[in-house]
Amino acid sequence: MLRTAWLFFVLCAFPAAASVQPISIKPSPIVLVGRERQIWPIPIRSSEFADIPHLIAISRCEDTQPPQALTTPDPLIAPAIVGSKVKVSFIIGTDGRVHSPLILKSAGPVGDRNVLQAVRSWRYRPATCNGVPTEIEGRIEFSRR
Repeated sequence: MLRTAWLFFVLCAFPAAASVQPISIKPSPIVLVGRERQIWPIPIRSSEFADIPHLIAISRCEDTQPPQALTTPDPLIAPAIVGSKVKVSFIIGTDGRVHSPLILKSAGPVGDRNVLQAVRSWRYRPATCNGVPTEIEGRIEFSRR
């Protein structure tokens, strides 16, 4: 009798428990984007590129193509340094990775660290000289509104 009561309980209880859906409360993506913009405004950036001269061979480029940004996420610049500017110089290698980033104009140690970390993660389609990938120097300036 106890065994049949137990079996009846198991067969009735588990299908009912399986049909209950947990309730999840998720904020809408629009609300999250608005909050992120209030906390971390997107920095303004302007960039310039210049060829790196090589002393071994002087080449003439008839067909030059600048590098194309593939992934360049903006760094998080702390709100405490609003109005300050960070200027960075770096080399885009033939592999499309950023090499040797250097702070030219500082915004403090925390801001500089965030900018350098973001710039090192950037990826480009390398610049070309007559269809051959070549190194190029890039400079970029971040400023807060």
